[in-house]
Amino acid sequence: MAIEAVNTRRTRSREADVSGLGLLRRLDWVLMLAMAATVGYGLWVINGITLHDPGGSALVHQVVYAITGIVVFTVVLFIDPDLYRRWKRPIYIATTGVMLLVLALGSVSHGSKRWIGLGSFTFQPSEFGKVLFILVIAGLLADRAKAVNAAATPLQAIGYGVVPILLVFVQPDIGTALVYTAALAAVLFVSGVRWAHLGILAAIAVGGALLVLWLLPASGVNVLKPYQAARLTGFTHPSSDPRGATYNLRQSITAVGAGGLRGRGILGATQTRLNYLPEHATDFAFASLAEERGFFGVSILLLLYLLIVWRALKIVAGARDLYCAVVAGGIAFMFLFQVFVNSAMTMGIAPITGIPLPFVSVGGSSMITNFLALGILQAIHMRRGVRRRG
Repeated sequence: MAIEAVNTRRTRSREADVSGLGLLRRLDWVLMLAMAATVGYGLWVINGITLHDPGGSALVHQVVYAITGIVVFTVVLFIDPDLYRRWKRPIYIATTGVMLLVLALGSVSHGSKRWIGLGSFTFQPSEFGKVLFILVIAGLLADRAKAVNAAATPLQAIGYGVVPILLVFVQPDIGTALVYTAALAAVLFVSGVRWAHLGILAAIAVGGALLVLWLLPASGVNVLKPYQAARLTGFTHPSSDPRGATYNLRQSITAVGAGGLRGRGILGATQTRLNYLPEHATDFAFASLAEERGFFGVSILLLLYLLIVWRALKIVAGARDLYCAVVAGGIAFMFLFQVFVNSAMTMGIAPITGIPLPFVSVGGSSMITNFLALGILQAIHMRRGVRRRG
């Protein structure tokens, strides 16, 4: 009984450490510094990329988005991740409900209906939904941890996951739908789903992609619009239509190659400055950075991303329970997937999907979502070794 009393006092002291000033002592300060450095570097990069745009530099807008993200990050630190697990169904219903609202009332831009306007502020629900999606699916898998090897468990998770994935896909936003799919695969893997089941699911996913991109169109059934299919398959033949479907890709490859080791500087980066490279502040921000700052400039950014992913994986290993580990693993892989696909597509080794570059691409929804994701990671880290209440 004496030992139990001591353990109770230790647990209470640990719980006290995650409130008030004790919070700061439990933060992952390496992750904090990596995040701050990435945000600062991203603001510096985007100022150079947009300096000669017709509307002027986007720096002020990005700073406002970053400040909003810091507020969200701070609030999330004080929320016990177990709360998301208990409220997973309301979160799921609210997320899918907002996505349905986007399809019904959302504003159209660039041929897609992804945004909802609230006065002067416009946001993209599918961006925030990335993190909420992970929180929900992780909760479902954690609740069925003892039956994770049964085929019904991953099927149930996929059943819940396919609804928001399809709602994002039909907006249409193929890039974000791919991020959701990658996050689903990550949480299934971290939760301990059998390799055989994962292999079957991977085979089904590859078969589905082949069906949509090649087999059905060959028989006259087009699931995707022609320009969407061209964007996804154009990287395999980047010179096939340099003035049409593969124009963006060719200009991006040219910008990356022109940067060399040290870059051409802001004035010398003609692909970016003269707007030969479309969407250079959003989809192709990595290519513009490569042109302006060269190999050394992009290497700094990629090393900062690598540091964030490394700390995220450390948080996965030290999580207090399966739910926190699965959430952290899903966020880490989601972040890594976005970095890889965005940077790879600018060099012609991945399809052009419109996935934003974390903390760099211009946009408030993406910036705030990244702060939300890292805030949850920090909240998980701070509660390592602390018993879950209830």
